[in-house]
Amino acid sequence: MIEEVYEALAKTEIFSGMSRVHLRQLASSCVVEELKRNEYIFREREPGEAFYVILSGRVRISREVPGMGEEALAILGPGQYFGEMALVDSGARSADARVHEHVKLAILKKTEMDDILFINKALACDVLWGFVRTLTQRLRETNDKMVFLATSSKFS
Repeated sequence: MIEEVYEALAKTEIFSGMSRVHLRQLASSCVVEELKRNEYIFREREPGEAFYVILSGRVRISREVPGMGEEALAILGPGQYFGEMALVDSGARSADARVHEHVKLAILKKTEMDDILFINKALACDVLWGFVRTLTQRLRETNDKMVFLATSSKFS
């Protein structure tokens, strides 16, 4: 099982460039869980307690929009990840994560990650740079969407 998680982490963008030793340490700290279609992994406003990498299947990230229902923000598949903000802060979840099709997840709990980062400063640096790259990329994408929405509404 650790080998499967190691292989998945090695292919995950957030951990690109990380040493094999660091990847194995992270993999050995993960637990694997399988969930069925429509099960919630977590709900918006719950405390963030773990980070997830999809080994197989798909996950829907969404929010409930008052008066409209569920608004899907993303459908994620194998090799993709979510919940990383929980490892950086202790804030509440910003969206729901729900199984779109039967999923197998590698789960790294915040308490495990905190222990790893406290003990291994080189690994902490690798992980935090991965988070910075991810958050920067997502911020750029959000900015692009905002510009698109602002300019397209002017011409409607």
